[in-house]
Amino acid sequence: MNLPNKLTIGRIAIVPLFIAAILIDFPLNHIVALIIFAIASVTDMLDGKIARKRNLVTDFGKFADPLADKILVLAALLCFVQNGYCDCVAVIIVLFREFTVTSVRLVAASKGKVVAANIWGKIKTVSQMIAIIAILFMQFILDLPDVGIVFSTDIYNILNFVFAIIGEILVWISALLAVISGIIYIMQNKHFILKK
Repeated sequence: MNLPNKLTIGRIAIVPLFIAAILIDFPLNHIVALIIFAIASVTDMLDGKIARKRNLVTDFGKFADPLADKILVLAALLCFVQNGYCDCVAVIIVLFREFTVTSVRLVAASKGKVVAANIWGKIKTVSQMIAIIAILFMQFILDLPDVGIVFSTDIYNILNFVFAIIGEILVWISALLAVISGIIYIMQNKHFILKK
């Protein structure tokens, strides 16, 4: 297994640690989750660059890299729903898109074709990662009173309100981009679905 594929597998392997950091309540758990997510995001950037630069692009990598992204992003979004950081409807839209695109990929694979992610899928993934990083950072700010950095109640309540709105906007932007990228993906690959 080459280095880019190892990085992809590593990204999947750290997802349980990331989930634990979000869901287990301990001091500054959100900054720990943010660091884990940032490491995973860097491996996402590196695996593709290394694969292209060293001519190590494989069918496994074309399939596993976007799958690893989906696992990481969906784990974060589902944890956010559980913790009340975002609307479940936006996450349902993202889930629907991911299942639909993965289904098209599986149909293509059954016909011996591997379909890589397009630029719209990459834009969608970047928007999701930005939303997740921003929400984790805002939750980290709200965690600061737990370690002795105290805000007035008014400031805390204002921050909590503003951060909730910003988080929702970012998640809905990424959901909209998920829909757009999904439609484009299906249109570009409809011949796999329509082919008898």
